[in-house]
Amino acid sequence: MVVGASVTGLFKMLLIIVGVLVLLRFVGQLMNAKRNIEEERESNARQRKFKEEKERKSRNLGKTKVLKKNNRDQNQAEDVDFEEIE
Repeated sequence: MVVGASVTGLFKMLLIIVGVLVLLRFVGQLMNAKRNIEEERESNARQRKFKEEKERKSRNLGKTKVLKKNNRDQNQAEDVDFEEIE
């Protein structure tokens, strides 16, 4: 069986190939844009967290915090008096 190629068939095939390539390029650009937006959101979240931590530390700079002594912790460590030997 011999199949003949026509100019209209060839033109239609080229248009289909070009259309698929354009569609794939468009979808690729959409995926790239979505990835960039997600990266920007993550970066902004990290910057906001860093800024909040820095502000919290600057507010507490120089303050002293006193911790209460637990009865459970008495057995773990004891204060030991020592004398220097000359």
